[in-house]
Amino acid sequence: MKKIVLWFMSTVTVVVLLFGYHTSTSSTAVASAQSSAVAPVTSGAGTSSGSSSGSSTSGTSTSTTFTGDSASTRWGPVQVEITVAGGTVTDVSVVDYPDGNGKDRQINARALPVLVQETLDAQSADIDMVSGATVTSDGYVESLQSALDQAGL
Repeated sequence: MKKIVLWFMSTVTVVVLLFGYHTSTSSTAVASAQSSAVAPVTSGAGTSSGSSSGSSTSGTSTSTTFTGDSASTRWGPVQVEITVAGGTVTDVSVVDYPDGNGKDRQINARALPVLVQETLDAQSADIDMVSGATVTSDGYVESLQSALDQAGL
């Protein structure tokens, strides 16, 4: 009899815990993902020219903008644009990235600013991946390396 009561109470406890668990796909997470900004991510140091060519000259004569090749990923293309002045990366913009659904927007709203800051700090494509955004991080690094190659860095 004790075993049956113990089994029943354990089962009830597990069921209560399962129904009380809030997953990342709950309505609160979806609402915050839909309110995330989906505009191209920049470092804030300048504006992007919107050019899709290999390179273009920006507003000042000493800085040049280089757009990396578009990297195809499982969730969509990723394309990075860098501005170089005096051999230093001064601005990074992510002009194309996966944003086809709420989860993509949520992940990239968190990951892309981290990747941009890592790039500005490292001044190279040797940066850490963002946990939970591995596919986007891989595409970002691939496109970033293409832009850096074009810049000769």
